[in-house]
Amino acid sequence: MRSGGETRRNRILELLAASAEPVSGSQLAQKFEVSRQVIVQDIALLKATHPALLSTSSGYVLMGASEKRRVYKVKHTDEQTEDELTCIVDAGGTVLDVYVEHKVYGTIRAPLNIKSRLDVQNFMADMRSGVSTPLKNITFGYHYHTIEARSVAVLDAIELQLKERGYLIETQDAPVIYEAKKYS
Repeated sequence: MRSGGETRRNRILELLAASAEPVSGSQLAQKFEVSRQVIVQDIALLKATHPALLSTSSGYVLMGASEKRRVYKVKHTDEQTEDELTCIVDAGGTVLDVYVEHKVYGTIRAPLNIKSRLDVQNFMADMRSGVSTPLKNITFGYHYHTIEARSVAVLDAIELQLKERGYLIETQDAPVIYEAKKYS
């Protein structure tokens, strides 16, 4: 289950993606009924994984290519990792990150930026080298991926593939979709 903070941060991204103008921290604080300091902390956390999120004198702006993103909760074995990643990139998605929700440490996130079969092979070679194990292993296989694609249709196809393979975990919250806008 998503924490209130995570849900709020995802909604902040949605709001910024839908806005043609910068949105101030005060506006966000009022909208989400939290203090401006909470919003500042949320923005700092979001910037760690969303470099297109900028702070301007007029407020916050989400910049970048017109791409759709969705967060999926998944679970699989180590042996199924390659299949999971390959099905995502073959459908046209980019695996931006992996994160887990640890009951003590909170959110632990790592960037991946896997967008091709070659990227999958390189990632798997690193995992097989024995240097480390997948992050999902500290939460009994449960983990999240932020997936980016050129359209909602591609994200829907990825979701279907993950569901058919038995990797997708149904959650109370619908997957978050947002579009980053280009500003010139």
